[in-house]
Amino acid sequence: MARKVASGAAEAVPWVRVTNLARTIESLQQAGVWVIGTDGDAETTLYDQDLTGPCALVLGSEGSGMRRLTRERCDFVVRLPMSGSVSSLNVSVAAGVCLFEAVRQRAQRTK
Repeated sequence: MARKVASGAAEAVPWVRVTNLARTIESLQQAGVWVIGTDGDAETTLYDQDLTGPCALVLGSEGSGMRRLTRERCDFVVRLPMSGSVSSLNVSVAAGVCLFEAVRQRAQRTK
């Protein structure tokens, strides 16, 4: 697995690699974590989803997206609104957009 993070942030950002995603999603849900998947065909946009509580993001591969069974296990599925001819983003960019929105919502909540 490759890790490329600016300014040594890899040591400051918690991340895990799992071998059984379905079991991990179930464990997160049992611990009270909302599991939010991303899919370009979802009805709800990222900006309409509450990201202020404990949540985990699931992003699919750049080529084929999330597997159907993974999508079905998510508590919520959201799409990132796009304009113009762009229909998808690089998965790292999509992750950044989702994380920024979670931080933005949490900052708004504390005001």
